[in-house]
Amino acid sequence: MSYTLDHVMMRVEDLEESLEWYTSHFDYEEKDRYEGDGFTIVYLGPEEMHEDAAMLELTYNEGETYELGDAWGHIAVRVPEGELEEYYQQLMDEGVEDYRDPESCGGRYAFVKDPDGHEIEIVQRDPDEGALWSIDHTMIRVEDADEALGFWTRKFEYQHVGRWESDTFANYFVEPEDAAPEGMAVELTYNYDGRTYELGDAWGHLCVRVDDLEEDWERLLEREAEDYRDPESCDNMYAFTTDQDGHEIELVERDPDADSLFPF
Repeated sequence: MSYTLDHVMMRVEDLEESLEWYTSHFDYEEKDRYEGDGFTIVYLGPEEMHEDAAMLELTYNEGETYELGDAWGHIAVRVPEGELEEYYQQLMDEGVEDYRDPESCGGRYAFVKDPDGHEIEIVQRDPDEGALWSIDHTMIRVEDADEALGFWTRKFEYQHVGRWESDTFANYFVEPEDAAPEGMAVELTYNYDGRTYELGDAWGHLCVRVDDLEEDWERLLEREAEDYRDPESCDNMYAFTTDQDGHEIELVERDPDADSLFPF
């Protein structure tokens, strides 16, 4: 049971515009695509991805519009240490919106937005810790830090690997035990003022990779995880639970010898 973070899904209103944005600015390539009845799902990522690196899933539903909400925060992508300014300027030269530049973030990180307003943090990492622009973490906001940490450490056996605390909020990082440096982590953001959040529907879900869908699903239920969409209701191709704040978490079993990344 590894529960490696497999991908993060976001909904987009113009698929071709979004694909152009991610492939031109982040040099992402299309890993796989599924065309359904009125919807399209595309997996994206850097050309040279580690097997445990997370993909970005873009979901397009014909004619649908979305609300961002504020319960989901952002995804973060990696650039080499010491080269934040260079890569941020490259994005500016390419016409990306100047949202939060490195100087405004103390020179430690920066933020841009994609065409749908999804926030993307740019973080500095050792080049051995993942390909350029690979996904470093996904941030979600939680209303009770103790419950959130308990959910990930008890249900998925994740490790609490880092924290950063300020006067008004704290960030907690969790990831699978023995996670590859190239893998994605989850950042839990807790604000001390007791605020609540709206999920919206522009962000979709996190996905974890399991060894055996049926066995791992039953194990989660034994640990009192939410029985949201069980494998049978998903034609035994995947399943979904939710955390204490309603964030959706997909479970998927990967077949490394399959022709497609999708279980359909």
